[in-house]
Amino acid sequence: MTPPVSDPVGLEVRWDRLAAATDEAASTMLRTAFSTIIRESNDYTVVLMDRQGRTMAESRAGIPGFAALMSSLTALVLDRFPARDWQDGDCVITNDPWIATGHLPDIAMITPVFHRGVLVGYAGTAAHSPDIGGTPSMGATDLISEGMLIPPLRLFRAGRVEQGIKELLLANVRLPGELWGDLEAQTAAHAVCRRRAREFLDDFGEPDFERFAAEVHAVADAAMRAAVAELPDGVYRAGVDADGVEGHPTHIACAVTVSGERIAIDYTGSSAQVPFSTNSTLNYTRAYSMYPLKILLDPATRTNWGSYQAIHVSAPEGTIVNPRFPAPVVARHLTGHLLSCAIYQALAPVLPDRVIADSGGAPALRVRFAGIDDEGRPFAQMLFANAGMGASREKDGLSTTAFPTNSGSGSIEALEVTSPLRFVRKELRAGSGGRGRRRGGLGQDVEVHNPTSRAVQMVLLGDRERHPALGLDGGQPGATAQAVLESGQRVPLKSISQLAPGASVLISFPGGGGFGPPQDREPQLVLADELGGYVAPSNTERHP
Repeated sequence: MTPPVSDPVGLEVRWDRLAAATDEAASTMLRTAFSTIIRESNDYTVVLMDRQGRTMAESRAGIPGFAALMSSLTALVLDRFPARDWQDGDCVITNDPWIATGHLPDIAMITPVFHRGVLVGYAGTAAHSPDIGGTPSMGATDLISEGMLIPPLRLFRAGRVEQGIKELLLANVRLPGELWGDLEAQTAAHAVCRRRAREFLDDFGEPDFERFAAEVHAVADAAMRAAVAELPDGVYRAGVDADGVEGHPTHIACAVTVSGERIAIDYTGSSAQVPFSTNSTLNYTRAYSMYPLKILLDPATRTNWGSYQAIHVSAPEGTIVNPRFPAPVVARHLTGHLLSCAIYQALAPVLPDRVIADSGGAPALRVRFAGIDDEGRPFAQMLFANAGMGASREKDGLSTTAFPTNSGSGSIEALEVTSPLRFVRKELRAGSGGRGRRRGGLGQDVEVHNPTSRAVQMVLLGDRERHPALGLDGGQPGATAQAVLESGQRVPLKSISQLAPGASVLISFPGGGGFGPPQDREPQLVLADELGGYVAPSNTERHP
């Protein structure tokens, strides 16, 4: 039951005001970022936290799973840098995968919010950097080979950059201008958060955020607990299999235990950690377990620290979902994104009208192109195209839509402006959605051409080459993923290779699973699928 609030309308007004501040800060970051990963693909988060480092408001765009990590990250940062030592204008950064967002390319930033000389809270961001050094390769056997590890360090002290830290960072990456530009964009977002937070306190006559934070945390916590309490107590199990790496297929074992107002997810029985980059650190595992539960059980209430207090996530140390340091983790999403599939399959018997079938983008397929153009300028570009979502009992899956992440594809024009690559086509992949009473969302075909006189490095980080997104309740699986050169040669989805001068590669993103028996689909929808080109003329593209 939601606790009594003295002024629920006023609380909603204030909560919306603070959420708008994080959205404004996110917009500032997008407008000032140098890399397309932030500007076009929305690979970031922005939050405002109370004095204990607990999120009060989170940006409504960006990666929602990241926001779930910012409170635990800030708590660890405060252990190293106690609140009494912070000054106005300080900034701490880290990309430690075991305390931040799970792999080295994501840089998290924490700054204090002072109001009338008193520390009242913190602003936090995390964003994917265009380069973090290292040599990207699925053959990496430890973390250090994947790039530069940044423990929690002060990048700014009292508003002044720590020049030695800046020089160390920029000396270890291939694109120092883009990296520093993105860090300054994060800094600009923090400035907006600090300014709007102070205005908030002035306008509402509050000395700090303590009363407001306690109320919004209690409301969010009570809403989630009430949603969990509606489920019948019990233990619900599911298992999900994925390609993994050669000789090491991935298995996710998931047990969801409902007990009163609390819900626990345990991954005992999952694959052991591997000497490859598909390991998912426990904090990333927690984030991509809590977020799918949040939108399944309580999609209406705004998210903050309170939203996650009824959820407990555990996994044995040494497993692929809780690896020991210093395991390689750069492709941790290839495991972490699968967790939503396991959770939804486990809860399908008790929530059949709310879960969705497996999504083709769980896990996401990422492609990184890097090289030197014909004018001698280095470039690095990440393709964030999306696959098809799984269908639900009542609706077809969304086509080319990211899930469980929230990254966008971005515009092809922006990608072409910032690299010499040319995108020959980008179109829906007919027939890729799993058949069912409700059809899975379609994936897409993206053809990329290298028009330069030099080879371009191509790194593929994907899955579902052999294990498609499964359907539910009799729905069929979606099409698998693949990458094929003009010569007809297939490129493994976990590989590093060269795209030769003048060559092209066709990357086919998978479709989502269907829901319900295909023969139960209404005739008018079958006809609409055929007329709209959503169904392939034959099953040659489909997984057998």
